[in-house]
Amino acid sequence: MDQRTSGAGALSQKHDTAPALLGVLCGLAAALFWALGFAATRHGLKVGFTPVDLLVHRYVWSGLVFLPLVFRAGISDLCGIGWSRGLVLMVLGGPVMSLISYTGFLFVPLGHGSVIQPSCATLGGLLLAALVLKEHISASRLAGAVVIVGGLGVIGAESIGHIGADGVLGDLTFVLTGLMFAGFGAALRHWRVSAVSAALVINVLSLLLLPVYIATVGVAHVAAIGVTENAIQALAQGVLAGPAALYLYAVSVQRLGVARAAVFPACVPALTLLTGWLLLGEAPTMLQGAGLVTVLCGFYLAQRQR
Repeated sequence: MDQRTSGAGALSQKHDTAPALLGVLCGLAAALFWALGFAATRHGLKVGFTPVDLLVHRYVWSGLVFLPLVFRAGISDLCGIGWSRGLVLMVLGGPVMSLISYTGFLFVPLGHGSVIQPSCATLGGLLLAALVLKEHISASRLAGAVVIVGGLGVIGAESIGHIGADGVLGDLTFVLTGLMFAGFGAALRHWRVSAVSAALVINVLSLLLLPVYIATVGVAHVAAIGVTENAIQALAQGVLAGPAALYLYAVSVQRLGVARAAVFPACVPALTLLTGWLLLGEAPTMLQGAGLVTVLCGFYLAQRQR
């Protein structure tokens, strides 16, 4: 009898562990894909793409894939979200935010944007949760916010001391995009819109910008850069950092829960610095490393419930 009970318990534990392991693997893969998106942006700007070119790669391919799904769910009310809310989400978490973010990499190294943007998204999310959504913010999360600000101060000091005015401008650009993404997250919670539905709508609405791009910029410049480089951006921006990362993160949330899955976006800064070093040869400086470690400590505190 004891052996049967023991065997049943082991079998139950095995069944419980498998979904959790899948959730962890999906969460790590999503964080890696987001990091690769940052690295691909930096690389693309170096080889001659403009921020607008990268924007097209980021949204057009996934928009074309998602278009039939949105038509099936209802184009008249944008999958139940509504056109006015859909346009707001497109500005805060779509091509407008992405264009500003891409521009920031023209002024500062990869390590700045990859740390500052998610950090400010976390800070802005805590602030909006308290002021707009009236959520209780624990002492641990407040302490995490303070630590994150300290880490951002370290990175900002590098901009002031070693890069100059352009560095400060680039850092402030990522502060803005981080706060915009925080507003995007708050809007999703306030309107009770799922991340998947929002991604579908944002990518499809972004197709409206394609005729403007073709009429004003044209495709000659992008074509001149070469098939290989365009394929890299289409894969990194339009597939991995976009729908693939979102899908994997959604699976992670389903398997692990929101609180446990929230740790994976916090891994993006470290993974971005690592991929930037390995793929682009941009080794992080001492100040960037110190700022990253400080910010990660803040992320840990900000994720805690107590």
